[in-house]
Amino acid sequence: MRALFSVSDKTGVVEFASALKSLGWDIIATGGTMKLLKEAGLEIINISDVTGFPEICDGRVKTLHPKVHGGLLGRRDLESHRQQLKENGIEYIDLVCVNLYPFKETIAKPDVTMEDAVEHIDIGGPSMLRSAAKNWADVTVVCHPEDYGKVIDEIRSTGNTTKETRLELSAKAYTHTAEYDIMIATYMRAQAGLNEKLFLEYDLKQSLRYGENPHQQAKFYAAMEKVPYSLATAEQLNGKELSYNNIQDANAALNIVREFDEPFCVGLKHMNPCGAAVGKDVTDAWKKTFEADKVSIFGGIVATNREINLEVAELMKPIFLEIIMAPSFSEDALALLRTKKNLRLLKVDMTKDDKIRRQFVSVNGGLLVQDQDIVTKTVTPEMCVTEAKPQPEDMADLDFAWHIVKHVKSNAIVVVKNGMTYGVGAGQMNRIGSAEIALKEAKATIETNGGKVEDFGLVLASDGFFPFDDCVALAAEYGVRAIVQPGGSVRDGDSIAKANEHGIPMLFTGNRHFKH
Repeated sequence: MRALFSVSDKTGVVEFASALKSLGWDIIATGGTMKLLKEAGLEIINISDVTGFPEICDGRVKTLHPKVHGGLLGRRDLESHRQQLKENGIEYIDLVCVNLYPFKETIAKPDVTMEDAVEHIDIGGPSMLRSAAKNWADVTVVCHPEDYGKVIDEIRSTGNTTKETRLELSAKAYTHTAEYDIMIATYMRAQAGLNEKLFLEYDLKQSLRYGENPHQQAKFYAAMEKVPYSLATAEQLNGKELSYNNIQDANAALNIVREFDEPFCVGLKHMNPCGAAVGKDVTDAWKKTFEADKVSIFGGIVATNREINLEVAELMKPIFLEIIMAPSFSEDALALLRTKKNLRLLKVDMTKDDKIRRQFVSVNGGLLVQDQDIVTKTVTPEMCVTEAKPQPEDMADLDFAWHIVKHVKSNAIVVVKNGMTYGVGAGQMNRIGSAEIALKEAKATIETNGGKVEDFGLVLASDGFFPFDDCVALAAEYGVRAIVQPGGSVRDGDSIAKANEHGIPMLFTGNRHFKH
């Protein structure tokens, strides 16, 4: 039995080859792999001794030869193949251990040149993998070091791998070459300025119990690139398996958390924040988030950008929550929260990263692709378009409201005071409907605590412009003291006039943040 070795990733290769040698196999190898195996004391056959031809073109051509591919592709069950191989002095190759040049690692270098990238495009490796994988009925093809152990165990037990294992390894080899070709095609097409193709690569992270509803099947796939604020790389420390809806909601919560550097907490239900607040610490932020909407938080998701300590864990524990997410949990907080066996606790990488990545949304028969909406303007006094100017103490709330409203389903209205949401109006078919929901909710919260909404001095944010002056008029009825919105309506003048009539400062950011 003969095996051919040619690997870039040398992990475990010496041990694998040694095990095969101990089982009586002959080992053929190329270049650096041969050198490594010989240095380990193994007797190795040089690929040039098999082909009768030297490596040429700086190693570009060494395995592209009939004595290699004939030995891989020749069928053992066909007399014509056996005869042709014999006539041409070609021996069978029964196992191929190959992985490919590090193209991905090469193009990830910030100073990589196209010349260097092209030199790391493997030709012979994919050819050998594909030949061996095609003839899987007789040939074992191994391209991942994690499979070495299984292959050796089977050969040691029965003299060869099983047919089922060879089929599995064949599929893995074709996947390996397909992924490799996608990387190369994506890179080369970018160099050539071509953009009419989109290649995506995701690995199955988990099969879900069901999808959005119990009758729908669902799976969760993870992107190859590890990114911060991601459920794909979060560490689950407690609780039941995440569901489809859990993942959707948790992702929405993490997108809100990434907006803030100061201590921040958000409670979320059905992809919309039901309460959010900044505070002097995580405990203060949680208390304000909970006070914002004690009803809606029931069965919700909580995310914070600070470690969950024992103090805040004791406050959260009595509330029915589905998920708590944080960059870390103190040991005593974790021990306390783990007493609720179904409560999902997720440790999430919240490393700041402003890189704008692509976002994908499936539609019937297609895929929408856009840049993530992660850039949010800071609200400044210079954005004011009315006669009345915002008070300095209102600027932080206006900026806070603007960073929250972008994460509320359109049409979106958010009302805020002292770094805390008091009302959220989401997803209505008209903007005045969202404003009514948010302001009524704020009034109820304030009056429950013995205050009067007219005297409270809320600020209001809208994710889109006001098409009419009715939102400003309604805001005035509730004592709103400042408004921030994108501007851009043909009837902006009406809203500005209404704001001037009531002495309400209104600021235009020049950017909208629709969220459909």
